Amino acid sequence: MKKSYGEVYLVGCGPGDPELLTLKGLRLLKEADFVIHDRLINPRILDFTKQNAEIIDVGKDSNSANIQQEKIHQIIIEKAKMGKKVIRLKGGDPFLFGRGGEESEILRKNNIPFQVVPGVTSAIAAPSYAGIPVTHRRVASSVTFVSGNEDISKLNSNINWNAIGNTGGTIVVLMGRNKLNQITNKLIKAGLRSDTPSALIRWGSEPHQTTITGTIENISRKADAKELLPPVALVIGDVVNLRKELNWFETLPLFGKRILVTRTRTQASKLSSLLAQEGAIPIELPTIEIVPTNIKTLQNQIRNINEFSWIVFTSSNAVDIFFESLLNLGFDSRKLYDIKIAAIGPVTKLSLGKYGIQNVIMPKLFNTEALGKLLIKEVVQNQNILLPRSKLGLEGFTAKLRSAGKQVEEISLYETIIPKRSKELSLGIFQDGIDIATFTSSSSVHGLIETLGGSNQLKDVSIACIGPVTEAAIKKIGLVSDILAQESTIESLVEAIKAHFTE
Repeated sequence: MKKSYGEVYLVGCGPGDPELLTLKGLRLLKEADFVIHDRLINPRILDFTKQNAEIIDVGKDSNSANIQQEKIHQIIIEKAKMGKKVIRLKGGDPFLFGRGGEESEILRKNNIPFQVVPGVTSAIAAPSYAGIPVTHRRVASSVTFVSGNEDISKLNSNINWNAIGNTGGTIVVLMGRNKLNQITNKLIKAGLRSDTPSALIRWGSEPHQTTITGTIENISRKADAKELLPPVALVIGDVVNLRKELNWFETLPLFGKRILVTRTRTQASKLSSLLAQEGAIPIELPTIEIVPTNIKTLQNQIRNINEFSWIVFTSSNAVDIFFESLLNLGFDSRKLYDIKIAAIGPVTKLSLGKYGIQNVIMPKLFNTEALGKLLIKEVVQNQNILLPRSKLGLEGFTAKLRSAGKQVEEISLYETIIPKRSKELSLGIFQDGIDIATFTSSSSVHGLIETLGGSNQLKDVSIACIGPVTEAAIKKIGLVSDILAQESTIESLVEAIKAHFTE
């Protein structure tokens, strides 16, 4: 075995929900140099990869699977021979109808070291998310997993449909949508009752999951009537009846709601994750991009930081840019040992904590008005305040401080620009429809309006925003904020959206 070969990891990433990825799979994704993934992988899972990882989509058409599989083998071998860490990312579990066995054999033949990381299979996860346990103590004590991809009409079938139809337990068929009518007819001929409860689950575990229930005799007709397309999991058995009581996912308060997330690409993930946990479909459209400015001026201020008694941060972006400059100059948080630090709210305070700043002064209400009142009370005469902020300024905030006799030196630390691809992305997003648009800053409001070329497309969309400043920006463009977070935090915004739909 050549020592120069990199190791290949066959990683199952589950049926779709990124949070069903195993801890080992997550760790490996963060370390991988190459990620070779299937067609149906949730794109949000790829966000876990490191910035310089090469992402290779090898999604294949079922009509040319054999040819495509050979190409996939070649790509995996080629990348492994470069001596790098390679992830072969597969939906569900690599060894359950996933051709992971074939890929492992090829790797062994080429003397390439590999490991297999099991994943949550959609054969169990999709029914679970539809409220259907594949086994139940009082209903079914066995389950049979079947591939629906085989040609039903071939003489030497590897599938004994007669035996499967008489197991007395639950049957789960994956990849069987195109042959659904043939499969159900085979099972009925095998002796399975025609009124056996059945369910089809499309995109199991995803916020756009669709479930159709019926009997084995009519489930195919129902699927055709609904124009249900692959990928689907077919569940057959009396356990399907338990869905009436156990359906939990599709009853979440935000299930199926398309919610626009307008934060920067790096900041969007937390809001998207919290929304998805409540069943929503987060649609990310970054309307702003952070560009640092005046770094040389900032560096000079850091070198002479003892001239200031206070540093006031009103955003996490300002925190990150400030401390990156501090560290690049060879300093750390000890440079600020004699300076009081104030933050507008818990998110900004959390960002300060990343850099070792623990003693942070913060108002009870997380907005500029409350922060200004706190500073007027706390800052004594002859103390200077340094305010690193966005170019889209805080003139009213600083004006109140100065009118109260406080000495404030501002520095425009960053500006926001419109990401180049956002206009192109917005066309498809709004064509498919949006239920709610979320805004976490006034700059995200201005960014979306500029991206869309006006506010017309938002007239029939509910607006959710954080804080009075963002709400004021919404009013300025002639719209109304339907949902306002009680606190200026992402968690509070999500709670407000949930309450809106619950009411």
